[in-house]
Amino acid sequence: MLEPLELMLLFGSGFIAAFALAGFYVSKRIRQSQVQYQKAKAAVDDIILSFNRQLKQENSRLQAVAFKVEALAGKGNRLAESVDQIAKAVNTMESEAPRTIDDKKQLLARLQDLEEKVRDVSTSHEVVTSKLTNLEELTRQLTTMPEKVETAIPIRRDKAVSQLTETELAALEMLASEGPKTAPEIKQKIGLSREHTARLMKKLYEEGYLERETGKIPFKYSVKKEMQNLLKKPQPSQSPESSE
Repeated sequence: MLEPLELMLLFGSGFIAAFALAGFYVSKRIRQSQVQYQKAKAAVDDIILSFNRQLKQENSRLQAVAFKVEALAGKGNRLAESVDQIAKAVNTMESEAPRTIDDKKQLLARLQDLEEKVRDVSTSHEVVTSKLTNLEELTRQLTTMPEKVETAIPIRRDKAVSQLTETELAALEMLASEGPKTAPEIKQKIGLSREHTARLMKKLYEEGYLERETGKIPFKYSVKKEMQNLLKKPQPSQSPESSE
């Protein structure tokens, strides 16, 4: 039979072996639990990340909805103000309606007087139109007789061009020698800006030196026949003393 000491050693060895086996099993389960924990943690992290993305999207949508609600609220306020203004206008019209009805007869009387005045003006207009037609016909007849006007009102060259600047005289002489031209063509010849040339042509036209063809744009300017003859005439002869 075994001694008590041997039994104790044998029992202790068995206990240590059992404890080591249990420790190995527990360690293995702990490692398995850690792996499962890491997997579970990764899954939870993915869920949290997806939830955060969805939360951000919903937050953006809520902000857009809030912006639209604010815009609708602003439109609603403006609409309410418009309704108030319309209501005030209606109230004003209702308060002024009786006075408007009272003034209707006076308005009708004034309209009758106005119609009579319009008829009188129409009659006067017809008379004036007739006179203008006669005047235009007379003017046309006068413009078709340039030689008669020229002999009746002779114009000397020195008097005709005495008040013209060198640029104006150069433009007139160029038109007299080269014929009708538009303002852009004149601009290229005399070397002025477009605005300056337009003002120059308008001034010479209004002062009676030029004629203007208005059939199409740009207008064509030409020197009047009488002025053209003057521009083509030679300069006044020198005095006998200077000629000697």
